[in-house]
Amino acid sequence: MASGGVLVAAGGTGGHLFPAEALAAALAKRNVTVGLLTDARAARHAGAFSSDAVHIIPSATIRGRDPLSLAKTGGLLGYGTLKAWLMLPRLRPAIVVGFGGYPTVPPLLAASLRGIPTLIHEQNAVMGRANRFLAPRVRAIALGFAGVLRGDAALNAKATHTGNPVRPAVIAAATTPYPPLVDGRLRLLVFGGSQGARVMADIVPSAIENLDGSVRARLHIVQQARDEDFPRVRDSYARLGVQADVQPFFSDLPARMAASHLIVSRSGASTVAELAAIGRPGILVPLPHALDQDQRANAGFLMDAGGAIRVEQAEFTPNRLASEITALAADPSRLAAMAATAKAAGILDAADRLADLVLRVAGVIPASR
Repeated sequence: MASGGVLVAAGGTGGHLFPAEALAAALAKRNVTVGLLTDARAARHAGAFSSDAVHIIPSATIRGRDPLSLAKTGGLLGYGTLKAWLMLPRLRPAIVVGFGGYPTVPPLLAASLRGIPTLIHEQNAVMGRANRFLAPRVRAIALGFAGVLRGDAALNAKATHTGNPVRPAVIAAATTPYPPLVDGRLRLLVFGGSQGARVMADIVPSAIENLDGSVRARLHIVQQARDEDFPRVRDSYARLGVQADVQPFFSDLPARMAASHLIVSRSGASTVAELAAIGRPGILVPLPHALDQDQRANAGFLMDAGGAIRVEQAEFTPNRLASEITALAADPSRLAAMAATAKAAGILDAADRLADLVLRVAGVIPASR
């Protein structure tokens, strides 16, 4: 392998960084060095990589469609591509792997122009805009969900379904069997993705208040609430006399998922992959108004498999959530069946599958392996 090993490029959200971290861990077990190419915003969340392995490449996300905004974004992406072009000969990677988001565009484009092997991983059930731009230019495409590119023969020909890599903490949590409902007590976990979600703070406490007292008394709630929402969520549960652990952030979220009977969350690709890997039923509320509707498609995958209930945000009301919780709390066998179905859809070795593909495209291991 070239002296620089593998370079991964990832945007600033957990949905992009978590699978990049998982691939890095899988490659490290094979004594392959991994560096991270990202922008300044994401670098703050890249604690899994040593500081000397993180390289900042300027980037921007397309937000405004007016000529001035497009010109500014295009200029910054062009500057980032130039910086990556100049940086790559010093880093000498065997391959550059992108995980989506606009921070991946400059390094992947520069690598492609320099003839360095390139690969993108698409986590979602719908390909994102940055990956759609890069897909014709890279040598290989890894997919978190099967069939994402079935409508495009040219791109599908270079696609491999690896699944979504999950962190080592998720793999460890996946060894925990689905817990029995001891004395009928139901452990409910609520979170809103890597950046939180105000809708969970707005809806879930009110839904719990709407429950029949006999159901409410059985609950133990663990809920992620953003700093600004934390006091009102905590105080709501205290007023209702519900046993609850409310925190702005859980560093041990995979273990808390494994300890739960039911999870209410957004449906980012990493969340869906972790629910499936650990095997826990979910009530999934896709992020609305997304141009690609990727979270809706992600939730649909687990819903179609029988492991989750998808509730659009417009329908995510206290009454609707209370109704779903009441029905599930009354039917432990359904919860257990959903958990088993979710787990059957999980791919625990996705990081190793992706690592094999990366090394094949880099020319390090034979294509027949």
